[in-house]
Amino acid sequence: MRRTTFTLFLALGLLALASPALKAQETAPTEPAGTISVGDTAADDLQMAARIRDILAELDGYGGVTVSVRAGIVTLAGEVADQEALSRLDPLIARVEGVVAIENNVRQSTDIAERLSPAVERLVDRFQQVADYGPLLLVAALVAGLVAGFGFWIARLRRFWERVAPNTFIADVLRTLVRLFFSVAAVVVALDILGATALLGTFLGAAGIVGLALGFAVRDPIENFIASVMLSLRQPFRPNDLVEIEGDTGRVIRLTSRATILLSLDGNHIRIPNSTVFKARIVNFTQNAERRFSFLLGVDASADLVRVREIGVEALRSLPFVLESPAPSGWVERVGDSNVEITFTGWVDQTRTDFPLARSEAIRVVKGAIEASGFALPEPIYRVILESPEEEAAAAKPPAPPRREKARPSEAVLDTSHDSTLEDLVHEERRVAEDDLLSPEAPKE
Repeated sequence: MRRTTFTLFLALGLLALASPALKAQETAPTEPAGTISVGDTAADDLQMAARIRDILAELDGYGGVTVSVRAGIVTLAGEVADQEALSRLDPLIARVEGVVAIENNVRQSTDIAERLSPAVERLVDRFQQVADYGPLLLVAALVAGLVAGFGFWIARLRRFWERVAPNTFIADVLRTLVRLFFSVAAVVVALDILGATALLGTFLGAAGIVGLALGFAVRDPIENFIASVMLSLRQPFRPNDLVEIEGDTGRVIRLTSRATILLSLDGNHIRIPNSTVFKARIVNFTQNAERRFSFLLGVDASADLVRVREIGVEALRSLPFVLESPAPSGWVERVGDSNVEITFTGWVDQTRTDFPLARSEAIRVVKGAIEASGFALPEPIYRVILESPEEEAAAAKPPAPPRREKARPSEAVLDTSHDSTLEDLVHEERRVAEDDLLSPEAPKE
């Protein structure tokens, strides 16, 4: 306890001894660098005080500062409007020749009117500068308006741009680019007249940063827009073409600025984003009029495969909708579990023949011709293993198959003419559609 009390008193004593030195350090006058001259002190002090008052009188914000000089020590008192003026005071006085030290007792004013006066003066100066630049600003604005107006007038020539561009969508894109180009040109001309072209780099840099940020933010819409432009130029399909895109099959209704619209074989609308269409694998079934169908038929493994193939090909040649060139064909595809599978193919003209009906009729005719010639188209055979030996012995003797009369193939050929139902629906859809980028006159890709 005694040691703690002694330590406390010792600390208080040291603090009492140090406080005069700290106070002296805080109130010590500013001492400028250099030697102290020796001369007529009174005359020098008067001249120095007059010189400092003249300097402060020429500067704004020091009207409330009083100056007194004694033995080369400058004492300043009074108030200034802002902190900036206060911080400039000591370095300014120190530059006066003969100043030994500076006692700065100037405070920052708390008077609201005095504090606001410099700001009001600066605001008045700005308005005066704007008034002085008024005629030049008016000329710059007038020239910029003429340049921008000329660009907008060119962009409004819709017929000209639609004649130059391959479709209306590209024409709108070109018109937008023209408006943007002349708007930027108007800003550049106005800044050049005002002599502020240095701001152009800052303006373009800020625009580039904003454009980059927006590009990352709206990447998908921009990608879709660019894909729409490319598809409108390439046009990989035409209206009413039967296509397959990413597993979706249907007839093309129209190409918009955002998506490709298909009419499925079931009569449903399919909307696929253009960014997906542009990168997708597209199968166009109507690009060529001729299209090949194919199907598999399984015959008995012990049958004469050469003869079966000849019978099937001859049956295909007898059909009126199957083209002679390219000629129908057939080949052994593979050996199955209970039969041998043969592939038959034939070509049809899609403009006159309905493809699904033609393939269906070809299967019926070829199957009937092979069976009529005595060749069987066996069904799959499965062996069943039973637990009882007696049942297994009974099952080992298969029952005699029932006698069935051979089905005679019908000699009549079904109507396989082209079905235009879906095409009529597409025409009806296109008749009421306005936003369409597809053009039948555009060059093929």
